[in-house]
Amino acid sequence: MSYIVFQDIEKYYGENYILKKSNLSVEKGEFATLLGASGCGKSTLLRCLAGLEKVTNGKIFLDGKEITNINPRARNVGMIFQQYSLFPNLNVYKNIAFGLKMKKMEKDTIHQHVKEAIKMVDLVGKEKQYPSQLSGGEQQRVALARCIVTRPKVLLLDEPLSAIDAKLRKSLQSRIKELHKELGMTSIFVTHDQDEAMTMSDTIHLMRNGVIEQSGNPFELYNSPKNSFAAEFIGNYNIFSGKDFSKLTGEKYKDKSDIVIRPELIEISNTSYPADEKYYDFFGTIKNIIPQGNIIRYSVKSNNNLINIDVLNNEKDFYKIGQEVFFRINKKSLLIYK
Repeated sequence: MSYIVFQDIEKYYGENYILKKSNLSVEKGEFATLLGASGCGKSTLLRCLAGLEKVTNGKIFLDGKEITNINPRARNVGMIFQQYSLFPNLNVYKNIAFGLKMKKMEKDTIHQHVKEAIKMVDLVGKEKQYPSQLSGGEQQRVALARCIVTRPKVLLLDEPLSAIDAKLRKSLQSRIKELHKELGMTSIFVTHDQDEAMTMSDTIHLMRNGVIEQSGNPFELYNSPKNSFAAEFIGNYNIFSGKDFSKLTGEKYKDKSDIVIRPELIEISNTSYPADEKYYDFFGTIKNIIPQGNIIRYSVKSNNNLINIDVLNNEKDFYKIGQEVFFRINKKSLLIYK
């Protein structure tokens, strides 16, 4: 049995289903992410594991033991929330030490554990400061230290970085993943941000409407989405109905199919390509240009369809709005879903 197992978990309020027969497993030492839009059930599933929500039906196992209905304090699970939830009247040292004091540990042991945790989250020198004297990133690191200092069996993170600016967020993403490895912890992270999930996860569980749509490592979810929903949520894809793609290519595709194409797999040029039966060749006009750092996205209109094409920003071969271009798609790169 896996280290953590959710078995047919249901959670509903009256007729409002939040979780519908959700099943997933997490291995010991794994960094797993629950990814999905707001309201899909990811935070509820996390809270069920922590014991903060009671499941309607189903079972939860941790380290071979069923914990579905046991007291949250007996689960040895640490949780970090989007809100830092620090004690405003306690300084950094005392905030971190609080959980250990509740466990009635020896004073010297508490001091040693807190000292180690402060060093781990790079807060040396901030021990006597209060939450109001800290930046948002520093407060979140205090919350992280307060959680890991108790050495929980599982670290749960419920969108802990969503209120932090982009640059600091990336730094904290790296530190959380480093601590996960250093401490050999099992971690479950909740986010609605696909980039964050791709960066941090060993395994991603993509959720929609209370069920797991697809599970796999970041490469699997990006390169082999299970359906058009997964393709649209993970990465950026061009998605056509079979009817529209038939009009675009002149070949027959089933009307009820979805044709999915990654923008970076489409080639673009200001000159026509030599005929090749492995490709679909097109002609169109650039309608929009969106710089995305190392990538430039061109929106090209062809036969009343807008196709996004991503190319490296290498300061060469820039195209302009209104320019006519040629582009082609390798037939093997198409993903077709019923």
